[in-house]
Amino acid sequence: MRNNTKTNVTILGAGSWGIALADHCCKLGHNVTLWEFEKKAAEHLAKTRERPQVLKHVKLHEDIQVTSNLEKAVFRAQLVLLVAPSHVIRSILERLKSTPIPPDAVLINCAKGIEIDSLCRMSEIVDQELANFSGRYAVLSGPSHAEEVSREIPTAVVVAAFDDAIARDVQQSLSSIRFRIYRSLDVIGVELGGALKNVIAIAAGICDGAGFGDNTKAALQPRGLAEIARLGRVLGANPLTFAGLSGMGDLIVTCMSKHSRNRYVGEQIGSGKTLDEVVNSMVMVAEGVRTSQAAVQLASKWNVDLPICEQIYNVLFQQKNPRQALDDLMSREVKPEVWY
Repeated sequence: MRNNTKTNVTILGAGSWGIALADHCCKLGHNVTLWEFEKKAAEHLAKTRERPQVLKHVKLHEDIQVTSNLEKAVFRAQLVLLVAPSHVIRSILERLKSTPIPPDAVLINCAKGIEIDSLCRMSEIVDQELANFSGRYAVLSGPSHAEEVSREIPTAVVVAAFDDAIARDVQQSLSSIRFRIYRSLDVIGVELGGALKNVIAIAAGICDGAGFGDNTKAALQPRGLAEIARLGRVLGANPLTFAGLSGMGDLIVTCMSKHSRNRYVGEQIGSGKTLDEVVNSMVMVAEGVRTSQAAVQLASKWNVDLPICEQIYNVLFQQKNPRQALDDLMSREVKPEVWY
């Protein structure tokens, strides 16, 4: 089932997910290089082999090479995993233009977001910045907290590519008995599901922080999924994708888990803190904050109704009271659950 060939894998980004994936790939027997942007941080990680402020209880194997030199990191790479926050992906790709990345390498995006200024998904940014790799692009997404993957808790994710052969190669190279990868050809759907579920997770956290009940969160998740699918359909995604791992699967784990940074942001805001207070207290990035801005712009551009995303944007950036936002959602005109 799996390809046991040793592969040169480069992880661009040494946050929690980057470290977890580097550890996973090393256990599979691959040659792994982990790139960290900041030189001092890279040197410290290379020396201590751990970064507890982002991922506790994980010590990098000595075989994993850690560097801040981008050219060195990608020089012989066969798989390049983009594991940085979505808002810095374009700048990394711009640097890769002048870096001798092997032309037969595959770029695997692991970021979950939408660029605010351009409203581009990550595959569209790759197409703009590294067009020669747009055909060798894949996106890895699904319910996969770094804290659990690093402990080898059974996890299933999905890899999507425009070329099924690329998806198969990634699937074979990175799957394990504890990390099962399914494949898809719906890049648009997988990218949108991974990005927009973070906005719904902020809403779920607000429910917790404001003291709403299980009924509220149980209603929030399928209605949030309906919004994601509504936008996805307009942008060319397969609606069935949103019933899978990168849709409902990722939505459930991000809305419910103690590991979810986006749910945490919502919980703190629901309990009365401001967005600045919450974000400034965090080490890692909660992608849903930025994605809520992109979501409302996409809703306006494509004339798509995204009421939950719009209310979350209003709470985060317009200082709207969360309880008033819920009242406004609940008092909207009644309508069918499904349009046949």
